Formats: sequence, structure tokens, C-alpha cells
Amino acid sequence: MTDDYASRVRESRAEKDEFFDEHPQSPIPPERRDDFDGLAYFDPDPDSRVSATVTVHEDPEPIELETTAGPNVRYLRVVTFAFELNGADLTLAAYRQEGDEDAALFIPFRDKTTGQETYHNGRYIELEPEEDLADGDEVTIDFNLAYNPFCAYTETFSCPLPPEENWLEIAVYAGERTPPW
Repeated sequence: MTDDYASRVRESRAEKDEFFDEHPQSPIPPERRDDFDGLAYFDPDPDSRVSATVTVHEDPEPIELETTAGPNVRYLRVVTFAFELNGADLTLAAYRQEGDEDAALFIPFRDKTTGQETYHNGRYIELEPEEDLADGDEVTIDFNLAYNPFCAYTETFSCPLPPEENWLEIAVYAGERTPPW
């Protein structure tokens, strides 16, 4: 990872911290904003950017994702990514809500840091491929961009929970950490 990439990640994080601190739609409750000094992150890690091989699901299977505070949400499992991280061969499924074919690929996941160093209900990654994916394509999944859902900061939001198929049996020390309170 170049210093330039790490600088861009830190710059993006600073922008997010500013949004969380100042924006009226921030998920940080107003009573906590005076003490808010930014989110907690793992340092950018070059080994947490992985090349993943795509398997496209031509007839996407619907899956109901549980949420933190409400009814389940229906998604379609559109692709599966196979990759190696920390010496382990892993897969993650990516989803889109039904009827939203233009949305980013949604990758909710848990790992061995979940509930310890990271939010107890898991984290998310979004991936926006520049073109339609095909079987065998290679894409980069950057765990440095893993983030906590808004429900990590307030119970006002209802967030999808990572399904068991996206529970990684390794620790991923990249991205956002447990909220700082």
C-alpha cells in the first residue's frame, strides 16, 4: 500500500468524522456530539485489500436478512466473492435489495473482532463495480473501508444483520472499530 493510498483513506475518514460531528443527519445523538472526537479506526493495512474472484448468481436467490429493530429485509444474493485473507480461503456473499439493480453491492459481515474490537452486530462494505460482473472477474475488496452501520450509534436506525454465510472465522483488523463510547 502506498503512502498515497493510506493518506486517501485517512482523508476520507476525516471527512466522515466531520459529517458525524456536524451534519444534522448524523447518527451521533446530539447529546454526544460535544464529546465526539471522531470514530475509532484500525490503521490502514495493505494486507486487508484483497483480490476476490467473482461468481455471479444468474438467478439470484432471495434471502431474508434480520434487522436490529424491526421486520426482516428481503435481499437478493447476486454474487459470491472468493478470496484469501490472513492465510485463510474465504467467501463473502454480496446482496442487493429486490428491484434496485443499480445499487452498490452490499456486503455485511462479521469476523472474530465482532463484539470485541468492532461493533457487536457486524460491519458493512459496499462495492460499486464500474461494469457488470461476470464469473471469474477479479475485484478488490478493501476491508480498510469496512464501516459500522448507523444503528451502532443510535437505536433510531434499523440495520440488516450479516447472515451466517458471511461470518468469517478470522479476525479482520481493518476499517472502523467499536464506536468510541
